[in-house]
Amino acid sequence: MGFQQGLSGLNATSRNLDVIGHNIANANTTGMKASRAEYGELVASSLGTGGGSSAGLGVEVSTVSQQFTQGNITVTNNDLDVAVNGAGFLQLELPDGSAAFTRAGELKLDRFGFIVTNTGAQVLGYQTDIAGNRLSFATNPIQLPTAAPIGANQTTAITAEFNVDAEAVVWNSVVPNTPLTTYGTSLTAYDSQGVEIPVSMYMRKVANDQWQIYTDPTSAATATASAVGLLNFGTNGLLTSTVPAALTVPITSPNPAIGTFNVTLDVATVTQYGARFAVSDLSQDGYPPGELVGVKIEENGVILARYSNGETQAAGQFAMVNFRNVQGLAPTGHGQWIETLESGQPIQGAPTEGKFGSLRAGALEDSNVDLTQELVNMMTAQRAYQANAQTIKTQDQVLQTLVNLR
Repeated sequence: MGFQQGLSGLNATSRNLDVIGHNIANANTTGMKASRAEYGELVASSLGTGGGSSAGLGVEVSTVSQQFTQGNITVTNNDLDVAVNGAGFLQLELPDGSAAFTRAGELKLDRFGFIVTNTGAQVLGYQTDIAGNRLSFATNPIQLPTAAPIGANQTTAITAEFNVDAEAVVWNSVVPNTPLTTYGTSLTAYDSQGVEIPVSMYMRKVANDQWQIYTDPTSAATATASAVGLLNFGTNGLLTSTVPAALTVPITSPNPAIGTFNVTLDVATVTQYGARFAVSDLSQDGYPPGELVGVKIEENGVILARYSNGETQAAGQFAMVNFRNVQGLAPTGHGQWIETLESGQPIQGAPTEGKFGSLRAGALEDSNVDLTQELVNMMTAQRAYQANAQTIKTQDQVLQTLVNLR
């Protein structure tokens, strides 16, 4: 009797309904990948036989495969939400120290400043310098400086870009004389403790195509005690040389222990044209201490931390992994997978490098479950279940007929 075939069909179809139900239940789960039950025929074989004389033993679920297609990306505007757009997984360190991988980018900051998932797993990344350049390929949990402010940075260099008026009269050649504050600018520098120090620079024309820079207009009126240097311009209005060749500006801290320190002055782009005096750029590299106020994640995984002092510095880079056989990964729940022998070892990299996808900050990858298709699959599986049940019923009727023979 063929009860076995019908029973195997019921078991396989019931397993398929379980898979479909799991997909439907997780239609709104971030980063979830749909599964599919794949059937295989059961056939009894014996040595030395061939052809198709045997009826077969039924069906079984050979495997439940995962469908790693890209899910839709939904914008959330949450700074720590991350969607992987393309191939690859975020690398995690579970609370027990083991490794796991995920595409569910619902990330948070814990009380120690580590970037973690909803289950407490720490996200791994690469160490970078403040400009975002990767320093090594060793991965460590990503930690943002939330516990203490970043330290102050003493000003070491000033960059000035301005134009001096080629039609200006030579200083002391007219009465009344041109005020020294006519051509001047200022900025704020910082000592090693982050204390603000105002720095002023004044220019006066001492000869055709020659200008002097001073830091004190009073001193410039009588002597050259605060002179920074001399600027020489060519007939095309561009700077040809400075005296001395390397200009420095002395800055005195209000803290006597720090005293006076010299800061380099870059004036390579200064010009002398027949136009009004104008400053187009004035910057320096110092800053006071600052607290973390926000983060921004770039497409290449670099994390930019914003501080209350106006500074933006890289705080690390997300690490990504991929596998030769992603179907071999074992799901462990909560949108996480672990490595198996079938998946092979993880191939490490960073977002946008090689075949790795990019990161979309402020967004999440939706489940790739097609709800309409799953409902159709469920109806098809239901009919298959009914058909297998009918074969058992039919076999039972045949058996009853045999038993009732007289």
